[in-house]
Amino acid sequence: MQQIISKIGNFISFESIPVMGLTDYVEILIIAFVVYEVMVWIRETRAWSLMRGIVVIIVFVLLAYLMQMTTILWLVRNGLNVLLMALLVIFQPELRRALDFLGRKNFIASLFTFSGSNVNERFSDKTMNEIIKACYEMGRARTGALIVIKQSDPLTEYIRTGIEVDAVVTSQLLINIFEHNTPLHDGAVIVEGDRVVSATCYLPLSDNMELSKELGTRHRAGVGISEATDSLTIIVSEETGRVSIAQNGALTRNVDQDTLRDELIKLQNKTIVDKKGRSAR
Repeated sequence: MQQIISKIGNFISFESIPVMGLTDYVEILIIAFVVYEVMVWIRETRAWSLMRGIVVIIVFVLLAYLMQMTTILWLVRNGLNVLLMALLVIFQPELRRALDFLGRKNFIASLFTFSGSNVNERFSDKTMNEIIKACYEMGRARTGALIVIKQSDPLTEYIRTGIEVDAVVTSQLLINIFEHNTPLHDGAVIVEGDRVVSATCYLPLSDNMELSKELGTRHRAGVGISEATDSLTIIVSEETGRVSIAQNGALTRNVDQDTLRDELIKLQNKTIVDKKGRSAR
């Protein structure tokens, strides 16, 4: 025990603290930011419970190092490569999602905002109002619907699975498409800008085991496309008439009109110019 206390004392002694320069502080800030982002990402996935188990193992290995348990340390050293490969296999869906998220992020644009740049809104207020009106009218009539609204990621591979429509978005058009026993009611509608580009589209189903078992194929398809792209999907339940939204792999159920409007406004990417000529999104 005295040997362990001595090792800990040597480890935390002030004499062992190196002299730090400006670059070292910058490195610490960068590493802290990366660790924070990784922890936030882990917490939002099923990897969180697995991560807690890994932390327990790391603490156990540190204790084995302090107590000089040579056999355990030998096993850890020789099994480290296998353990890393196993972690890559276990976390493969989460790692793929994280890399996809990094690929979508525009870090330069988030750091610098140019007041002179013109950013076109993705769809008009009229289109937003028509979509909201259609969703809640279909909800009252217990008509199931699945509406995918494009953001930045291309949806070409999903558009090709459906039937081309290329029509201006109106509430009556959406209601007619999803009406029971009509040729276009089965599948998803994809909206790009102010137009319905395709109907009866097939979407990938989510394999998220945390989704409620009572949810059907329509909801799983809505979550699936939100995991694969940055689009927002609106789901109207045929059984309950409730409206749900799926984005970034997360499903928000039973949203009201105000909540749906707020989410669409965020997606709209609209530039508002105030009286002083300053622009804000």
